[in-house]
This record gives sequence, C-alpha cells and structure tokens, in this order.
Amino acid sequence: MSGLIGKKIGMTSIFDENGKNIPCTVIEAGPCVVTQVRTKGVDGYEALQLGFDDKNEKHSTKAALGHFKKAGTVAKKKVVEFRDFATEQNLGDLIDVSIFSEGEFVDVQGVSKGKGFQGVVKRHGFGGVGQATHGQHNRLRAPGSVGASSYPSRVFKGMRMAGRMGGDNVKVQNLRVLKVVAEKNLLVIKGCVPGCNNSYVIIQK
Repeated sequence: MSGLIGKKIGMTSIFDENGKNIPCTVIEAGPCVVTQVRTKGVDGYEALQLGFDDKNEKHSTKAALGHFKKAGTVAKKKVVEFRDFATEQNLGDLIDVSIFSEGEFVDVQGVSKGKGFQGVVKRHGFGGVGQATHGQHNRLRAPGSVGASSYPSRVFKGMRMAGRMGGDNVKVQNLRVLKVVAEKNLLVIKGCVPGCNNSYVIIQK
C-alpha cells in the first residue's frame, strides 16, 4: 500500500465547478526519504521505511544517526513503514506528493486531539439522567446507575463512564483528493482529518 508521511497544516474551504463550498484539509505531504528497504528474505516481509521532517543531530542517538547515514540523509523526526509499496524504491530515494492524483480516494491516519478528563455527556453522548425531568435537582449530566445491587456487586468491564478522552489513533477512510500542489508538496483533501495543526499524519492510497 503506497503512502506518505505528512503534516496537517489546517482547514479551509474551496468552491467546486458548481459553486458549492467544500470544506477541506491542507496537508504538507513529503517529500519522504526511503530510510530502509525491508525484504522477505531478510525481514520476512516486504515494506519501505520512510522518514519525514529533519531532526537536529544533537537530539538524535548515535544508533539513529548511523541508521540514517546509510540512506545518505540527516536524522528524521517521523519514521513509518509502508507494506507492499506499489512501486519499487531503493535506499535513499525521495518520494514526493506526485504519487497522488486529483480525484482519487485516500485513507488518513493521525492522533486525535486530546480533550482531557470528560464526563459521559461529552465523551459518550449521554442525554443526562431522565432527560431533565422532575426530581433531578442538580444531576442533569450524571451517568445514572452503573450496575446491579447485591449481585454481581461490581461494575462490569467496559461500562461507559467519565474518563480521559481523545489522544487515540484514528483512521478516516475514503477521503477524496481535491488538489495536488506539487511545487509546494501540498495535498488538499475533502473533509477533516484527525489531529491538531502541525501534527503528523499518514496518508495511504
């Protein structure tokens, strides 16, 4: 599966040929360097390891510097493997946004925004106890009963309760590529993708 590592720039909107306003996300996709080529004979599977976004040498370990030196490049902040890449690549090759074309559909994976500790209304979409009927006083956003009484005398695993929300790996599938700006390494993708601005995303076709 071919793909690239990118950085989410932000959201905007464009007009199509019918004058319809389309919300879209701008992603800086690549260029990525091939930092390792996995083969079936050596590693047991075929994949390409890509590196993106230069990293300061003093913040890298000696092992990492030696690894990137083999590919003839500087240390990278983000490294991701892509299995069964569509085209054959060699160590040190540059892969840019030109592997994508306008109109095709891609999957985008990223880490969703962290929202901290949230209650059940925001986290799970609860409506509040009794939908704010009589006798509730100040417990309108409470979760209500969480278990039975004497038996089983415990709360079952997986019970939807308040807790930390966000910060999860999320993949959004079948997003249409609206524009490819090759000279600036930009992809304009319809809709929203997970993560905050300047966070890393993985684009797969």
